[in-house]
Amino acid sequence: MSYADLQAKPFTLFQPDALKDALAANSVILVDVREPGEFEAARIEGAVNLPLSCFDASALPAGEVVLLCGVGKRSMMAANLCAQAGLPVLGHLEGGLSAWVQAGLPVLRG
Repeated sequence: MSYADLQAKPFTLFQPDALKDALAANSVILVDVREPGEFEAARIEGAVNLPLSCFDASALPAGEVVLLCGVGKRSMMAANLCAQAGLPVLGHLEGGLSAWVQAGLPVLRG
């Protein structure tokens, strides 16, 4: 599957504020595919860590999953793995955690 294939399904490129609103409404489950050390250093509250290095699409929690990483590259790779496994996700945070921080949104540290 390619990015174009993902776009053929309802795949949302979330902007930080839209993701913040979806999280506040409890309408999405946020899955962070960064490595554990990165996740521990800075993360969005409520995110679940499933690192790309050992990513298993079948381990995703049930629900409307939104993926995120540092800048968006690894979350797109994870989205492709999900699509190949027949488990498409709702979308990903465009620009990753960097975009979230640049938007002035809160992160948990340490």
